[in-house]
Amino acid sequence: MGLRYTASRARRAAAMTAVAGLAVAMSGCALLPSRSHADIGQLNVTSPELREGEPLPAEYSCEGDQGSPPLRWSGEPLPGAKSIAIVVDSHTEPKPSVQWVIYNIPPDWTELGTGAAEDLPDANTAQAAASSGKVGYEPPCDRGGTYRFSVYALNARIDADGSKELPVILKKIADRTIARGRLTAVNIE
Repeated sequence: MGLRYTASRARRAAAMTAVAGLAVAMSGCALLPSRSHADIGQLNVTSPELREGEPLPAEYSCEGDQGSPPLRWSGEPLPGAKSIAIVVDSHTEPKPSVQWVIYNIPPDWTELGTGAAEDLPDANTAQAAASSGKVGYEPPCDRGGTYRFSVYALNARIDADGSKELPVILKKIADRTIARGRLTAVNIE
């Protein structure tokens, strides 16, 4: 029984390491595959409910009932943008995680309202499984966490071939990013 438990723990640790590595790559802390930072445009990410460097309101955490917070983005015109993706993650040690991935948002959209995870923008918009394995917005729970709401303009739509697996979707987002921006909330109110 002990050997099975150890092997299971090792597999789980390897999976979490892979997810954390992809989250770091997506965060802008590392170079995206085959692109330099100079090739990536900038988006401005704002929210009527969130402020850069301020606490995440509790109603958007696991203690609240609002679901995903409203987000807005803007930037220089990106004629090559074919879709938008949003990744919400926490790089807080010792347990980095991804709370939400939504992709194939129409490129002419510039905002999502409260609870967008439950009311997708259009029929082609999809969501990946969060670190927990749940598809959709997984409200943050760590009161001392740092939560990044990153928006990516992509040069193509994501063809996930029916997969909702987090590493698959994050890699495809990274490979197609032409512009990005972020809003960071620190702690939960």
